[in-house]
Amino acid sequence: MERVSQKMSGLQLNLGPVKEPLGFIKVLQWIFSIFAFATCGGYSGHASIKVSCWDTKNKTLEAAFGYPFRLNTVLFEDLDSKLCNNTWIPTHLVGDFSSSAQFFVTFAVFVFLYCMVALVLYVGYLHLYRGAGKLPMIDFVITMVVALLWLISTSAWAKALTDIKVSTGPGMVSEISFCLLAQNSCLFGAVSSMGSLNVSVVFGFLNLILWAGNAWFVYKETNLHNPPEAPAPGSTPAHAGM
Repeated sequence: MERVSQKMSGLQLNLGPVKEPLGFIKVLQWIFSIFAFATCGGYSGHASIKVSCWDTKNKTLEAAFGYPFRLNTVLFEDLDSKLCNNTWIPTHLVGDFSSSAQFFVTFAVFVFLYCMVALVLYVGYLHLYRGAGKLPMIDFVITMVVALLWLISTSAWAKALTDIKVSTGPGMVSEISFCLLAQNSCLFGAVSSMGSLNVSVVFGFLNLILWAGNAWFVYKETNLHNPPEAPAPGSTPAHAGM
């Protein structure tokens, strides 16, 4: 009974493929996808301005923001209504960059999951993978699609990150109505470092390079590179037993 169950499962645990380019690069893709979505999805920071008027000077007001970067929903701290002749009104940051950020993070998570499934296939079912012509071809097509989506998602996120830096930088002062009044003045305060977000873009492009490069090794497993041998002339194909 045990032999029957083992035969049906087809599991043959073998860590050898991890030492080959096909499996080793897949491990790198799995790790790099984690860094991509973790450095972006785990970010939180703040931006601040300093406001002054006739009865207050350099009062710091902060706005906390983070993933998914819907900045237009982020409010600055309120200024005491007794100050500045009650000219401060609830003020948001500018811009909504959630679509690019969420696309990038969600895609990286799906890549992470796919890499796990692929590694299980390589390590436990490599004989089935190489014995069936369709699985390597499916893997090759997915590899090409993922490489293209890494290019699209990372480029979109890199552009969004540039806009986030503008929206939370010194230029945001000119977008605040309070600061445009003659009796008031505003100075840019500070903004949190976005080093981890820069790292997420770097990992996005590294993933692109990994997936594009790995396409060759996956292609070598397909029938396009290794077509099945044609039967010898005069030979009769074997028929499955009844």
